[in-house]
Amino acid sequence: MLKTISFGEALIDMLSSKTKQSPASEQETFTKYAGGAPANVAAAIGRLGGDSYFAGKIGEDMFGEFIRDSFTEFSVKDDYILTTDEAKTALAFVSLDEDGERTFSFYRDPSADMLFTGAEFQDSWFENPGYFHFCSNTLTANSIYGATLSGIGKAKNAGFCISFDVNLRKNLWPANRDALGPIWQCIKYAHIVKLCAEEMEFLCNGNSVEDTLKNIFTGATQLVLLTDGGKPLKYFNATDTGYTESSITPPVIKTVDSTAAGDAFMGGFLYQLTEQDITQSQLTSFCETDQLAQALSFASHCGAFAASHKGALTSLPHIEDIKL
Repeated sequence: MLKTISFGEALIDMLSSKTKQSPASEQETFTKYAGGAPANVAAAIGRLGGDSYFAGKIGEDMFGEFIRDSFTEFSVKDDYILTTDEAKTALAFVSLDEDGERTFSFYRDPSADMLFTGAEFQDSWFENPGYFHFCSNTLTANSIYGATLSGIGKAKNAGFCISFDVNLRKNLWPANRDALGPIWQCIKYAHIVKLCAEEMEFLCNGNSVEDTLKNIFTGATQLVLLTDGGKPLKYFNATDTGYTESSITPPVIKTVDSTAAGDAFMGGFLYQLTEQDITQSQLTSFCETDQLAQALSFASHCGAFAASHKGALTSLPHIEDIKL
């Protein structure tokens, strides 16, 4: 089995007891959950039985300790987790509407995860080829953007397969910082790109989806995954003449909390690839077989399971929970 390094923010999701429909007079309480998109992916892989590592920085505080304990519970190796006393662990306050859809309010600037530097990536982390996964929340400031590019560079040079979930949170980006440039730069290095319908619209920036996909496939990208909630998952494979399009219909569920659904999906897919020892050089041929659809079906069931349970890490499935 290949290992996965998930890099980026590990934070605390403070989940509200109220929904947008709750009366103003109702008392509101918050329950803490370990979270952060790459942390959720690492936990999803670990809980399924994969060889999962998280790389990032947490604060030397009670929330950082809680995150480390949570990773241990979910079989995520903490060898690549660094700590700092220069900033606190980030917080995200999360409210849900009656359909389980989220609204975030972040307390992050600066937070411990943003203090990770490129020099802190160790060559030894990349000795054996595997997967390097990251999201766009480590592109929001020059320092952490530079660190992300350093990690991508080391992964690329070591023959890792690079996975990028756009996972755009516009309220994390400073008003004077354009998100499109850094995101497109990272797409060019990624072998697998995952994004939702709203993120595709953002990337299009007035252009057609077809032209945007063609642009994506001019770089290293071999596979694009386009999610849209309960609607069919679309996936696109690179070909010599452009790309092919296919789709999978996800399971029908009652959504309770969509916080970790996309991360559970991504973790499920990366688990399938690493469990089958699909290296970066083998990804193209893998995508030309029925095994790709089977792996994506498994991933869709992982996402559906998470969406039907409350919390981030606590909503993630064990391998025995996935019935195909």
